[in-house]
Amino acid sequence: MAEKEKPRDFETGAAALSGQLGKTIQRLRKNYNLSLSELAEQSGVAKSIISQIERNETNPTLATIWRLSQALDISIERFLVESDDAPVIEKISKGDTPILLSEDGKVRLAIIGWLKTVEWLQWYDVHAEPGGVLDSDAHQRGSVENLSVFQGAFEVEIGGQKEIVRAGETLRYRCDRQHIIRCLESEAGHATMVVILKAAVME
Repeated sequence: MAEKEKPRDFETGAAALSGQLGKTIQRLRKNYNLSLSELAEQSGVAKSIISQIERNETNPTLATIWRLSQALDISIERFLVESDDAPVIEKISKGDTPILLSEDGKVRLAIIGWLKTVEWLQWYDVHAEPGGVLDSDAHQRGSVENLSVFQGAFEVEIGGQKEIVRAGETLRYRCDRQHIIRCLESEAGHATMVVILKAAVME
């Protein structure tokens, strides 16, 4: 009896996964303001196939999922996440918040952003000792960083250009090149940093 139910269970699970995938593709396509034709052109997947996937009328192959994930700039893993079961409220304790340290150990970044958005949106709670330096490599082209300061003052250096941002101010800058953030010597600094990957390139 159990053996006979396995194919039915498999088909039910596959249908549920396909249905969730279709919803995800449609949501992302609309978020990017793409028509079916535009997504078809960018992914190499036929417009009719994409339409069928969004309406849960077909089970796409892994190759098709990969092409669509590349066109929508999202990993296959995120594509397959079951979002309907996401909690209404999610609380992360202090002990469970990941921490990054600068090379000099004077700048501490708590990762307060949602890990599921790390491929396109990251944000951090930044605490820096006086004189602390955060030297970062370039992010992907078009990325933009936003530094909002609550306490102290920071100097941001990019390509030889320097700008100071103080408490109550926000500095927005391209981070698709090496960028250095220094906490000025006067006092400790506290800021929020938000990184938008592949944002519209600033002019």
